Amino acid sequence: MVISGGANIYPIEIEACLITMPGVRDVAVFGIPDEEFGEALAAVIERDDDSSIDAEDVWAFVRDRLAGFKVPRIVEFEQALPREDSGKIFKRKLRDPYWAGTGRSI
Repeated sequence: MVISGGANIYPIEIEACLITMPGVRDVAVFGIPDEEFGEALAAVIERDDDSSIDAEDVWAFVRDRLAGFKVPRIVEFEQALPREDSGKIFKRKLRDPYWAGTGRSI
């Protein structure tokens, strides 16, 4: 769960929305530090091989389907998402660089 400005946001809801977007093979959504709201949302997307979607496409897609505060502030693209041996997405490897040096953690 991500707490942003006092609102509880469940990343699985945003992931479930984004996985239905044409051009998205896989996605991870997680909280990153935000000075004003405590946390903000970030999404890292693994595109389909023939996809050319960009951050604006992602923002528009989520905005049309979910509340505005659930739109990820940061959208990045990776060739492949890091996975644990079990196959689960290793979100900590995606999240840790954002939290490094903040003096706090989630």
